[in-house]
Amino acid sequence: MEPRIISSELKDEDFDLEPRLRPENFDNYIGQEKVKNTMKVYIEAAKMRGEPLDHCLLYGPPGLGKTTLSNIIANEMNVNIKITSGPAIERPGDMAAILNDLSEGDLLFVDEIHRLNRVIEEILYPAMEDFTIDIIIGKGSGAKSIRLELPKFTLVGATTRFGLLTAPLRDRFGVIQRLEPYTIEELSKIITRSAKVLNVGLTDEGTEEMARRSRGTPRIANRLLKRVRDFAQVKHDGIIDGEIAKSSLDIMEVDRMGLDLVDRRLLLAMIEKFGGGPVGLDSLAVSINEESETIEDVYEPYLIQLGYLVRTPRGRMVTELGYAHFGLKMNQKPTQMEL
Repeated sequence: MEPRIISSELKDEDFDLEPRLRPENFDNYIGQEKVKNTMKVYIEAAKMRGEPLDHCLLYGPPGLGKTTLSNIIANEMNVNIKITSGPAIERPGDMAAILNDLSEGDLLFVDEIHRLNRVIEEILYPAMEDFTIDIIIGKGSGAKSIRLELPKFTLVGATTRFGLLTAPLRDRFGVIQRLEPYTIEELSKIITRSAKVLNVGLTDEGTEEMARRSRGTPRIANRLLKRVRDFAQVKHDGIIDGEIAKSSLDIMEVDRMGLDLVDRRLLLAMIEKFGGGPVGLDSLAVSINEESETIEDVYEPYLIQLGYLVRTPRGRMVTELGYAHFGLKMNQKPTQMEL
């Protein structure tokens, strides 16, 4: 799959951009009001009791700010944060070393926690409940188990695949929060804040144009701001207004609803070749030369979220909203396929 500018997955270009744009406290954190207000209460209560915060699980689509929120939680608790990810922990000894290196009150952030190996996951159970770990020393008949006491810490896990978490791990989190896609108004505020950090001039019209095409995701909004900034500097006076934002994003093939070339090709293939559906996933994959898993995991979720596509027992179908996106009536075929 070719890299997509509107992908919510973390890309190489984001590693330099995101740390500069991340807010450090709840006052500067835009959106997720329900999660923010709830976490403020839990954090304040934990600080009043002089105890670590309960273990937290943050879940939702990528790019919504789970890592940012974990850093803010650590800042609000006035504790150190140590960051790792599920795929990075390959052996039980790696997890034991990480846990043993924690100090009292530290926050351990594990991204993609659903990808932890099951053997490694079992080490977390006593660590989360009793703040202890059992280490096996030696091999064979001479092996013996040693229990190590751990400092009290807070585990914050982040996942984009809540359903892949095992029940024993999920049940050990005291706080479970779902992050929702952002509104255009919230994304506009994020873009405005990011533009100030990056020293980019922009108008309200330019801000709204980028926010509308950001698919409800701050990561994409900041990425589009960075790209449109280049167009504004080279082809304009450096100020991002509505016209420069629209023309720049059109050149990047990101349309008014945040769909890119592949999104539109998928919908138009269903309309043109299958009469709008229902069509099976494998047939659809062959028709646009993509893998079935890529369509199901990458392209479909946002199209379903917009209401352009539905999954039925008989297959995928384009909705009336999906047809209307191309200026077509239900079951009308385009006279010319325009991507």
